Amino acid sequence: MITKTRALILAGAVAASLLQTACVPLVLAGAAGSALVVTDRRTSGTQLEDQGIELKTANRIREQLGDRVHINVNSYNRMVLLTGETRNDEDRAAVEAIARGVENVGTVLNEVGVGMLSSLSSRANDVAINTKVKASLVDAKDLVSNAFYVVVERGNVYIMGRVTEREASRATDIARGVNGVKKVVRAMEIISEAELANLRPSAPKQ
Repeated sequence: MITKTRALILAGAVAASLLQTACVPLVLAGAAGSALVVTDRRTSGTQLEDQGIELKTANRIREQLGDRVHINVNSYNRMVLLTGETRNDEDRAAVEAIARGVENVGTVLNEVGVGMLSSLSSRANDVAINTKVKASLVDAKDLVSNAFYVVVERGNVYIMGRVTEREASRATDIARGVNGVKKVVRAMEIISEAELANLRPSAPKQ
């Protein structure tokens, strides 16, 4: 039986997935209507920078290539993940070149496929898988679910984030166990346990 808290998390995950395939901060609503926004491991400035990278890249791709391509752009800590489809290798290369030319971009991971553009049913299936992966990460008590940025394209799961090797391996295993997942691609920045400890807020002084 699904608990009230889990139902709220699932509802939030579905809403986020319908907006985009990238993971956004989970919002856990309380009984009185208040909300707790769980922050990720980027600074607020880097989060804004990533949003700008996504918007600029997507807009430039749209302006230059129009609707002959289907491209999703996701950025985490200045690493840009490109997914979707183009009909030829030339457009695939053009998409990558556009992304690399955007200011503040660090690295580009080009996972764009060449062939027919994906159907609405395929994209709906990706949304469903995305939701299940996010819910499974929330259920894992030994992980901070919002440390992961999840993208799903054609049944392939891409996981981004700043995480330790233990967290990366655990999240990868969880995603592989979700029904419908074809493969899991690790696009994570690995940090040490010491670096993670420095990211955690200090306990307030008594």
